[in-house]
Amino acid sequence: MTAQPHSESSSGSYGPAPTRNSPWSTGGTTFAGVLLMLNGILAILQGVSAIAADDVYARVDNYVYKINLTGWGWILLVLGVIAAFVGWGVLSGAAWARAVGIVLASLSLLSQFLFLPYAPVWSLIMMAIDIFVIWALAVYRPETAST
Repeated sequence: MTAQPHSESSSGSYGPAPTRNSPWSTGGTTFAGVLLMLNGILAILQGVSAIAADDVYARVDNYVYKINLTGWGWILLVLGVIAAFVGWGVLSGAAWARAVGIVLASLSLLSQFLFLPYAPVWSLIMMAIDIFVIWALAVYRPETAST
């Protein structure tokens, strides 16, 4: 047997240098930023409709987590405004926005779970979006300058 020569790159390793992020992770983070902004805007609209007209949502009696619908409207409105702002931060590449986005998507997930009896299908869709946002922001690691 004869040894086969290998080409070594200038960095001392063989083959191309691995990338830090996969296209799925990078694209997922951009998509998460867009979803976070849209989730925020939709939560604002959901909150406004709950505040303005309590008859938009079904009345639920004997619900364990009893908060009146106007209270839920204000919770969703505030979370929505913050989510839209954080989504903009994620899209602009702000480092703080990823961590805040994970916390905010977790709070949104919890609030949608508690809002489930009022709008079940919508809450399930929003919960799925929140889970994706949490995943996408958690796996993304931006490129940093080498030391």
